[in-house]
Amino acid sequence: MDSVTLRPFRADDAPWLVERHGTLYAEAEGFDDSFAPLVAEILEAFVADHDPTCERGWIAEEAGQRLGSIFCVRLDETTAKLRLFLLVPEARGKGLGRRLLEACMGFARDTGYRDMQLWTHESHRAACALYASAGWHLTDSKPVRSFGVDLVEQTWKITL
Repeated sequence: MDSVTLRPFRADDAPWLVERHGTLYAEAEGFDDSFAPLVAEILEAFVADHDPTCERGWIAEEAGQRLGSIFCVRLDETTAKLRLFLLVPEARGKGLGRRLLEACMGFARDTGYRDMQLWTHESHRAACALYASAGWHLTDSKPVRSFGVDLVEQTWKITL
């Protein structure tokens, strides 16, 4: 993973992110086809409206191949939100997720945010273990029916 670079998200990365999210979540969790359009909406809003002084997206890439993403967006003046954290299966378990998370949290800290939060599902066990090991705390958990499946939705927070 030494040859993996983290580069800024570009608008032409959006179709890949939408497809990967839709396909990988359908395969791993049985998500229906309502998930990819949500990812597309998030990315369209980011491309159209993000403030580059306090919001950023990264793409992990190796030899021109995209391996993952992470985004830091403004929730309010003091709180950043982590979004669209994704690693393709072949890139998992090699420390790249930690590297992406550290880049995102470092940017949030350097930008002046005091806190971060994220929304995920309990079934993302590896990601949740990564968040916990990085100092994040689970603050809310509730059963929901989303994207055609029963899930346990979670909110995690950290003080930077």
